[in-house]
Amino acid sequence: MIAFEEVRIRYARAASPAVDGVSFAVPRGGVTAVVGPNGSGKSTLVRALLRRQPLEAGRITIDGGPLDSADRRALARRLAIVPQREDATFALPVRDFVALGRFPHGGSWGAATPADAGVIHLAIGRAGIAHLADRSTAQLSGGEWQRTRLARALAQGGDAIVLDEPTTFLDVAHEMAMFELFAELAADGMAVMVVSHQLNLVARFADRIVLLDQGRVVAHGPPDEVMTGSVLERVYEWPLVVLRDPAVGAPALLPLRRSRRRTP
Repeated sequence: MIAFEEVRIRYARAASPAVDGVSFAVPRGGVTAVVGPNGSGKSTLVRALLRRQPLEAGRITIDGGPLDSADRRALARRLAIVPQREDATFALPVRDFVALGRFPHGGSWGAATPADAGVIHLAIGRAGIAHLADRSTAQLSGGEWQRTRLARALAQGGDAIVLDEPTTFLDVAHEMAMFELFAELAADGMAVMVVSHQLNLVARFADRIVLLDQGRVVAHGPPDEVMTGSVLERVYEWPLVVLRDPAVGAPALLPLRRSRRRTP
């Protein structure tokens, strides 16, 4: 569904590319997680998908068609993106904010059709914010705002969804609920791309992991192949061990304390 082909991105006046020769695919029916240290290029790829950052080389395709020439409204009907940072321009009731996801399917700012209303209701329920539907977006906590933005993306529909750090501000229960939902969306046939620092959650739920370091792919494959101690310790520059999650058998990262000599 989504393919990055030898993508290179360089910010203005930067000596080296933020992303350099990155290639991987995000197929339908699975969760693809993009991970890596701060500054490794993860969010840059999302900005490129949003067409807010031009490519210096390579291309991004959606179902084989180039992203840069796709009609914006048609693309929005197929691909929903939840960026890492977003501020509400003005306060709206949560239900009305979620309804903005239906805009690419209509073309007017009139009342939602019965079909739209059903999609919006389902999106609010799946994101777990039914109790917030009548609250103003100005009154939401950070975690509630994250889930509201997810609901808007779900209302947008389409074949693919991209989420940049979607569990920021969320507690453990809501983190798990989010990733359970991502797995459900993939099982429904969607292409799901999740950018995340939560390696242990990613290892539980992702079908494949793309590990970035300094703008390049250093490992790509199933969690068991990517989540190895030697690779992660080198990339994150911190001592660690990789164990087995006792609940599901997935690899689990355990960072270690660096030994420090005590002063007498």
